Amino acid sequence: MSLAATFGVALAHLLAAISPGPSFVLSVRTAASEGFGPAAGLALGFGIGATIWALAALTGLALLFEALPPLFLVLKIGGGVFLLWLAWKMWRHAAEPMPQVAPDAPPRGTWSAIRLGIVTQLANPKPAIFFGAVFVGLVPPSAGWAAKALVLFNILWIETLWYLFTARAFSLPRPRAAYARAKVWLDRGMGTILGALGLKVALG
Repeated sequence: MSLAATFGVALAHLLAAISPGPSFVLSVRTAASEGFGPAAGLALGFGIGATIWALAALTGLALLFEALPPLFLVLKIGGGVFLLWLAWKMWRHAAEPMPQVAPDAPPRGTWSAIRLGIVTQLANPKPAIFFGAVFVGLVPPSAGWAAKALVLFNILWIETLWYLFTARAFSLPRPRAAYARAKVWLDRGMGTILGALGLKVALG
């Protein structure tokens, strides 16, 4: 697998990661309300989840969906329900004050944040479609497993680094203060976006 092909796959994935979606909304909300620690764990979870999707794509995910269309339907409905649940939680807790963030005791544990990131990523059909359709077309069929391992590593660090950047930006004092002033409306707005995404995923 050539260097140009490896770079092309990495660039395509970066653009897909940057595009707004449930992961971005959840990352912003977690960083602003809970601090950098939980949001960093969330970022790692997103990276692990994306890598799992990429590995599944390399081992025949697209063919599996073609052979078993109901499987993709189940994935869509389950992912949509999960996003709707996240949206409901945001609406329910929108009026509550932001939790106090202590550096030595973040409101959400690291492992809990990582698990949430993985579940969110696996429940989102957007990466399933990207990795199952676009991604597999960019990786040459002749690529060996050493090259594929490099591609998977790139998926992990690119996804994680993007959401670490998001986590850092929205955990700083000024963005946090701005978020706190408009928390009710921002949480409900992001909850509405998540809910709309959930409906689109489940019914689209």
